[in-house]
Order: sequence, then C-alpha cells, then structure tokens
Amino acid sequence: MDLEIRHLRVVCAIAEAGSLTRAAAALRMTQPGLSAQLRRIEAMLGGTLFARRQEGTVPTPFGELVIGRARAVLPGIDGLLADTARAARRMSAADRIRVGSVGAPLLGHLLLAVKALLPEAHLTARCQYSPVALLDDLAAGRLEAAVLGDHPDLELPQREGVALHAIVTEPVFVLLPATHPLAARDEVPLPELLDEDWAVPRPDGDRTREYWASVCALTDRAPFAPYEAEGRQLIEIVRAGLAVSLCQATFIEVPGVTVRPLAENPLWYRHILAWHHDGPLAACGTEVLRRVADGYLSTCSASPTYARWRERHRAAARPVAVPP
Repeated sequence: MDLEIRHLRVVCAIAEAGSLTRAAAALRMTQPGLSAQLRRIEAMLGGTLFARRQEGTVPTPFGELVIGRARAVLPGIDGLLADTARAARRMSAADRIRVGSVGAPLLGHLLLAVKALLPEAHLTARCQYSPVALLDDLAAGRLEAAVLGDHPDLELPQREGVALHAIVTEPVFVLLPATHPLAARDEVPLPELLDEDWAVPRPDGDRTREYWASVCALTDRAPFAPYEAEGRQLIEIVRAGLAVSLCQATFIEVPGVTVRPLAENPLWYRHILAWHHDGPLAACGTEVLRRVADGYLSTCSASPTYARWRERHRAAARPVAVPP
C-alpha cells in the first residue's frame, strides 16, 4: 500500500480530535474501521504514531514528525485541488457532461433529461457502488452530475459548490428466494428475517451495512451474513435459496426471487441528484428534477410490489416538490 493524501488527513484528524472515537465521528467512519486504517498507516510508515492513554490518544515522537510534515503538506494540496477543480469546471462546458451513478433507478431518467434539454452535449456515464467516491469526483470536477443515495441519520457530507437535491425517500424491501415461506406474506417482519442467513454488500462509503446493522440492533439481534456480494452475484445467492437480503423498493422481480415490503417500514433509502452550482446543469436544474421525478414515478408503477405499497402508504414516499 502506498501513502495517499487521505492517510495524512486521517493522521491529522486523530491528532486534532485527541481520540479515535471523536476522530471516527468527524471522519464519518466507525471506530474499529479507523483503528484498522491507523494500524495499516503505521505499518506502512514503519512506526507507532499515537500512544493510547486513559485521557485519549497522544502522538508519539515519531507521530509528531509525521503530523508536522502532514500539516505542512496538506494546505498546498488542498489549494491545488481547489484550483484544479475550478479550472476543470471552467473547461467543462455544456458540450461535455459526465454523469456518475450508484445502483439506482434514476440514472436512465437523468440521462434522458440531459439529452432532451442539452441535445448537443457529449454525454457519458459510469457507475460504482460508493456514493462518497462519486461525490468526491463531483466536487473535484471529474463529474458534472451524479445519482447518489444515503440513509436516515447517515446523510452524505456537504461539498463546497455541490448542490444535493433529494428526489424521494423510499422504504427498503426484503429480497427472498421465491420458494421461501415468507414469500407468501404481504409484509415480512424484520425480526423473522434475523433467523436467516443474509447476503450483504461489501462495506463501502454509503454505510449501508452500518445502517442495516443499527436498525437490526433495535431488536437486540444482528443478522448473520456469511455471504458478501453485490448486483447479479447477490441475486444468484438469494435465488439459490442460500440467503435473504434487502433491496431498493423499485427492484423488479426476476424469476426465482421475490420482493416483499418490511412490516412497519423500519429501513429507508434516499435518492439524490447532485451537480455543481456553476455547472452545465445548473441553468436547467428545475426541469431536470421535474423530469427525473416523473421518471421515478413511472419506475414505481413498473414494480408491482412497490406500486401496491405506495397505494397503501400514500403519504409516506412521494417525490419532492419541484419549484415551478
């Protein structure tokens, strides 16, 4: 592993916070995850950076050396990133629009809206799992727009110059093997799922697994997750009858799997569109939001399970009001 800028930021954050717990909160990480990352950084640099004492985390002499150099380097790097981001935005005219997306039903609607409103634009798209990585790319000028998502109490961080527009907050549903006894239910209580093996996505910047675990903990139980997978692989594990999982409400059933709502709607997911305040979408942003919101509603109607849920819970999940 090579030393990266983010490693220097982690070291400085721990020094400023005076404890791993406070630093983890500031960095929006879990404390065990931060501890593991610190151990990797120390192994890479070849020395212990912090001494753990009762009153907190204190830099060692070796740590003081590293922290001093990091604090001298980071302002210059931040200035470079800010300058290049501004330059990239200036060069990113309306004839080039790069869109990033998490796995969500909004991407197609966003691309169609951009093609209709900016027909001369050279439009490209790429997908990845982590919304935080996409948000960083957007803030740095490597993307012009992005489809993102987050969870209640685990909202995405704000980035200077980036506008975040929530489209809708929808319930999280359960993904079951079609032959599973719970598939015959109209709704599935979350505690009953905790008797099953789970397939879950790998840990990433969207904190999905952390959110799932925190809600399950309210039942005083935790899911047993022997399978870690995403996308098609996760579906195949469920289809094989090896595990259950959770999915977005707009997930369209495929042969061998069944989608059902969770009883009492304990889990939620928020769909977000993001772009620069001064980017090529800013001038037509209201119309983009309107078209994407309308597209989302059409996606809802194409998912029978979610359409029935929305009919029963009319006030619970509606697209945000778009200004006229």
